[in-house]
Amino acid sequence: MNVRYLARSDILALKPYQSARKLTYSGNIWLDANEFPIAPNYQFRYKKMHRYPSCQPQEIINNYADYAGVRSDQILVSRGADESIELLMKVFCNPGKDVIIFCPPTYGMYKTTAEILGINYRIILKKKNWQLDLTSIESQLNNVKLIYICNPNNPTGNIIHVNSLKKLLDIIQDKAILVTDEAYVDFCPNASLVRWLSIYPHLVILRTLSKAFALAGLRCGFTLANPEIIKLLEKVIAPYPLSIPVIDIAEQALTPKNIQYTLNRIDTINKNRNILITGLQQCSCVQKVFDSNANYVLVRFHPKYQIFNTLLRQGIILRDQSSQPGLMHCLRITVGTYNECKHVISILRKLHTPSLSAYINRSTHES
Repeated sequence: MNVRYLARSDILALKPYQSARKLTYSGNIWLDANEFPIAPNYQFRYKKMHRYPSCQPQEIINNYADYAGVRSDQILVSRGADESIELLMKVFCNPGKDVIIFCPPTYGMYKTTAEILGINYRIILKKKNWQLDLTSIESQLNNVKLIYICNPNNPTGNIIHVNSLKKLLDIIQDKAILVTDEAYVDFCPNASLVRWLSIYPHLVILRTLSKAFALAGLRCGFTLANPEIIKLLEKVIAPYPLSIPVIDIAEQALTPKNIQYTLNRIDTINKNRNILITGLQQCSCVQKVFDSNANYVLVRFHPKYQIFNTLLRQGIILRDQSSQPGLMHCLRITVGTYNECKHVISILRKLHTPSLSAYINRSTHES
């Protein structure tokens, strides 16, 4: 039996989001998924796997509330921020009728999630400086329920001007909800809008333990919003969104001692990012290194060097962003360890010498 004819036509046509782990590249230096390169040292404590876990583990919520500076009733914990993106559409958008807005270049799951759920979307490109085009957004608000803004923006690394976000909140008041995806805000906490939650009831903030907390494999995220929105999200979230091992490690990560380790980790990443940026600026294969406020750097390379494939042959995996609007010949480089950053810079610096590029190609071919 051919079951494809039973599937939704839009799912058959769907181009799925290509996460880093769906791409089958092999290497030993992974700088493609904005992960921390060294695993934190946690040990499993809970053994009672025969019981279902709490839907909303209170210790995690209370500790993250203290960390984020909000009340416990303003937090929902979920399977990464990706689940939050989906839950918000389930609560606020009628398929085939309501609309979301997102502003490329940006994170791809806003679009993919909308397509999976049958939610209409409008793409409003950012300006050349990667700031919001508020005029275009304001002119296209009919039937819009949600606006997703990544801040700091992935993959560009820039911060959206706070005045633009305030204007946008004023524009959409009583019309739509602004969802600011702050997955990378731990690296620049002053950019967070968390202080505005009590002022703007139509503001939602997404957070995660995947980046600064070095727990990408844990899949634990948070939605920060006013209590009324949190209660609506609780209606549609899965009965047991977090497994007991996830709850165990997340509780440990959010103790004062381990939060201090995270703050130290953030300091290290930010220092390594500056080293990486300075080194890249000295490479002749580089056209432009963009400023970053996150744990990655966006770089436009001269196409003749074929940097993605050149580094891949050396076991170094980056993330190609050329398919995004305005990002032709751009690669996103995760900030790795000090030695990883230096190694990448060392290879790239030598690429002005044609003989090295030829040597790399010849060695790969011979192997």
